[in-house]
Amino acid sequence: MVSHPVVDLRSLDTLWFQVAGTVCNLACTHCLVSASPTNHTHEMMTLAEIRPYLDEGARLGVKEYYFTGGEPFLNPEMEAILEAALRFGPATVLTNGVLLRRDRCARLRAMADAAEYSLDVRVSLDGYDAETNDAIRGQGTFERILRGVRNLADAGLNPVLTVTEACSEAATDEGRRRLFDLLARHGIDRPRVKILPLFKIGAEAERGGAYEGWQRLSEGDVPPEAWDHLQCHSCRVVTDQGVWVCPILVNEPTGRMGHRLVDALDAFPLSHSACWTCHVRGATCRT
Repeated sequence: MVSHPVVDLRSLDTLWFQVAGTVCNLACTHCLVSASPTNHTHEMMTLAEIRPYLDEGARLGVKEYYFTGGEPFLNPEMEAILEAALRFGPATVLTNGVLLRRDRCARLRAMADAAEYSLDVRVSLDGYDAETNDAIRGQGTFERILRGVRNLADAGLNPVLTVTEACSEAATDEGRRRLFDLLARHGIDRPRVKILPLFKIGAEAERGGAYEGWQRLSEGDVPPEAWDHLQCHSCRVVTDQGVWVCPILVNEPTGRMGHRLVDALDAFPLSHSACWTCHVRGATCRT
């Protein structure tokens, strides 16, 4: 039997919330959690459900908060949830941008101005034009996403554009330049871009193929610097069903570590193929 490396939780610096569950207004063909309008593997979280984790996280030394899904702004309490989190620390929300109306962006700006901590908005896109992006994210999404980016810019917010490697050559210097230029044309004078690798799970396993058998970590793969480059070394994620080790593995039953944060402070075995991608690519979902 193959044994796998084990990662200790150094400190709980980052706390994620699967605030929209796996419910999304889009059904992107590379989504690692297969989020869609009909996927209810995880349900939306309420502000009342989230408050105890914010309190517990503060006691455990959490320094920053991330909100993902699914599409967070489908959650009718999303703005109230962000406002609550900003009383504890910096907050980042990951969105597909389609629901970033002008009025919402104005409220987000007011919220950011009133908060002691920073608010970041990360908007996902997967192409330089409608043809390339819409093949992944759905017909008409390129223009709708960029409209949301413009609305953020008009409100005085500087979003981070998150792009996966489903976007051809995104990780190259030329690809980044094209993305910077795209943002500049839509009113972002200080463009920020984050490139993420593809994880061959969820919808991406159907689109691009699943992991090969050799793409898995074994005991001897521990790097000289240990596991500091993995986010599971310093984060956990909360869903409506409890606490998971990381945002990548929320659909993996063995990724669940307990009901409370204090239940999820133990070491975790890197037994999933997605862990191989994190290690090889040095991937982190943090901004």
